[in-house]
Amino acid sequence: MKATRDTHGGKLIVVIDDDPLVLEATGGLLRSWGCRVVAAASYAAALVQLAELGRRPDLIVCDYRLSEGATGVDVIEGLRNVFEIPALLISGDASSPPSDGDYGLLHKPVDAAKFRAALVDASVLQR
Repeated sequence: MKATRDTHGGKLIVVIDDDPLVLEATGGLLRSWGCRVVAAASYAAALVQLAELGRRPDLIVCDYRLSEGATGVDVIEGLRNVFEIPALLISGDASSPPSDGDYGLLHKPVDAAKFRAALVDASVLQR
């Protein structure tokens, strides 16, 4: 999936999830709030799209359990080696790590109001 055009001057959010339906739904919700979205199924795909844009993202939103044994924590750390940015980890897994202050942690199912509040707290959206 490609990044959307910046029609609202919104913040750029990179969303990483290996479930195509979740990826599309999350991206659509963020776009409806005026954000620009890079949606990717993996860390590598996200890096390619971000390199094409040539722009630092404002926030990472990443699922905890990804394919091929990767975790969202791995992806967040990898992207933070390239970009210094806030992050939200979303997990449906009860064994996911507790938030240590380095990233926000939301548990699935995440309702839109809690997700938006987390984005406001990360200074991506305004109140």
